[in-house]
Amino acid sequence: MAVPESIRKRAEELRKEIEYHNYRYYVLDEPVISDAEYDALMAELRRLENQYPELVTPDSPTQRIGAPPSQAFAPVRHEVPMLSLENAFTDEDVLDFDRRVRERLGVEHVEYTAEPKLDGLAVSILYEHGYLSLAATRGDGYTGENVTANVKTIRTIPLKLHGSGWPERFEIRGEVFMPIEGFKQLNEWALKHGEKIFANPRNAAAGSLRQLDPKITARRPLDFFCYGHGIYPPEQLPKKHHLLLAQFQEWGIPISPELEVVQTVAGCLRYYRRLLEKRESLPYEADGVVYKVNRFDWQEQLGYIARAPRWAIAHKFPAHEATTVVEDIEVQVGRTGILTPVAKLRPVQVGGVTVSSATLHNFEEVKRKDVRVGDTVIVRRAGDVIPEVVKVIKEKRPLDAKPVEPPDHCPVCGADVVSEPGETLIRCSGGLFCPAQRKGSIKHFASRRAMDIEGLGDKLIDQLLDKGLIKTVADLYDLTVDQVANLERMGKKSAQNLINALEKSKNTTLARFLYALGIREVGEVTAQILADHFRSLEKLMSATEEDLESIPGIGPIVAKHIVTFFRQPHNIEIIQRLKKAGVHWKEPEEATSPKPLDGKTFVFTGTLSSMTRDEAKKHIEALGARATNTVSKNTDYVVVGENPGSKFHKAQQLDITILDEQQFLDFLQQFGAI
Repeated sequence: MAVPESIRKRAEELRKEIEYHNYRYYVLDEPVISDAEYDALMAELRRLENQYPELVTPDSPTQRIGAPPSQAFAPVRHEVPMLSLENAFTDEDVLDFDRRVRERLGVEHVEYTAEPKLDGLAVSILYEHGYLSLAATRGDGYTGENVTANVKTIRTIPLKLHGSGWPERFEIRGEVFMPIEGFKQLNEWALKHGEKIFANPRNAAAGSLRQLDPKITARRPLDFFCYGHGIYPPEQLPKKHHLLLAQFQEWGIPISPELEVVQTVAGCLRYYRRLLEKRESLPYEADGVVYKVNRFDWQEQLGYIARAPRWAIAHKFPAHEATTVVEDIEVQVGRTGILTPVAKLRPVQVGGVTVSSATLHNFEEVKRKDVRVGDTVIVRRAGDVIPEVVKVIKEKRPLDAKPVEPPDHCPVCGADVVSEPGETLIRCSGGLFCPAQRKGSIKHFASRRAMDIEGLGDKLIDQLLDKGLIKTVADLYDLTVDQVANLERMGKKSAQNLINALEKSKNTTLARFLYALGIREVGEVTAQILADHFRSLEKLMSATEEDLESIPGIGPIVAKHIVTFFRQPHNIEIIQRLKKAGVHWKEPEEATSPKPLDGKTFVFTGTLSSMTRDEAKKHIEALGARATNTVSKNTDYVVVGENPGSKFHKAQQLDITILDEQQFLDFLQQFGAI
């Protein structure tokens, strides 16, 4: 049945009108109609679309809800990494940050943007031709989870951009959060219906965004503020950060109403104090303020360190604190053998969360703060940071309270406790023989971001260890269905599922495998750096400390831990057993002959007219070179297009070979690349 033109026009009018009211209500916070009127418009649109299904468009307001449940979240590789921020806790930290910025730029005056640091979940959202096409969580900064269907249910985020003039393809970065009032209402509803109570708005936001069924996410009171961008055509980028955010707002993308442009570090600190005074009256949880250098060319000039930009910092608010009593001090043994004292507390509410234990970090810290059983202490909790004992109120100390001494033997296996020169930490010498370390190592090895062995949880690991079925991670791959099926609460089907999961985990990546090994100081980011650099486990295993220290992001301590790990015969034996069991990853094929640009590093700046930057990178990578974003003394060539940025000037300062576009084309031609 053909749709009458009058009906088609009415549906289009309704879509535009509803999106306009969404923008007024959710973005500007200035509604011009009542909830009842809004509901009537939505009901009319739904009725028309139900009657004439061909009227449904991808950006219709009705399409924000109703996607079928996903089976799992697919991984999304970020084209531009989602970086973390360095933290500042005092005015002096901020002054130091500003000093470093000015010294690197060689200027006396810096303009910053300042805005609240929301306590939510970071996401990256891709728009193509004005439509929301992909949304992903931060994940590890390099790979996140595909949460597109869920993000589309958040009404503050436009499915289709307003106005015009946006790039064909670009990313926004921002924070999904749950307003405090919405959080309270959600927990009240959960209490009434016997559902799980969320500890805080951040957990509620994260849990809501990761629902497998977008309909559930749609019922949660989520909100979103944009604070930056990911991929974005450089030729269309404004000169300043706040101008880009203002442009985003014109396209219907919400930004923080508290965003301000401030002059110098004094302006930053004034803004911080104003927001700190307003903290308790803000409609959302904020745990600090973020300052960013406003000029994009200065941001580019300042560059990055590890996972954080040099041009931004998070100035944290004072943590929420409470007073309670230390009822006991326990010693926990971690998977690397570190003995950590933990204060067991009389339960107390701190920042909306019940806290019953707090870290004491190490025994030097226990001695310095003189924490004793029975002491009344001040406990601090900030965001997701583990609660800590800040101070002892000695006036309330019991007369019989005795100082705590570090143990001589491991409380789990009885092995001697050892310490390294210059370290405040003490370790169990039991190594892989210590049950606490074995369990921790296996749990880490099986975790989602390591080998991702689905179904291998704490209780099952305990049983496998208690029954003597496994002692090391390599033993996991020798398990049989019959062995597992004989364990408590495990039948044939569950056992087969675990064996299938183990088999599936054998196909991994080098970065995941390195992370899974549990090498000290080698987290996910460091593992990825090592995998990208060496591209082969054998090459990494034979690397010296000097080789490792030459890699950006790898310092002398990490280098020493890596070399030490691969010197241990037991570790080599485990790796060999894992590979023999079938654990593998795809490694690039070795070239039969060296490529002409092997080992060379290129940096591109400005716009090329004959090809895109991605195409240019592919050309040089085919010749054996690699492209990076930062100019350093290790850069071999800088290719300069139209309107180059600060990388061009830095290349001149470092006396690096500079190629204009024609020279670059001639360069490629001599190798037959074009």
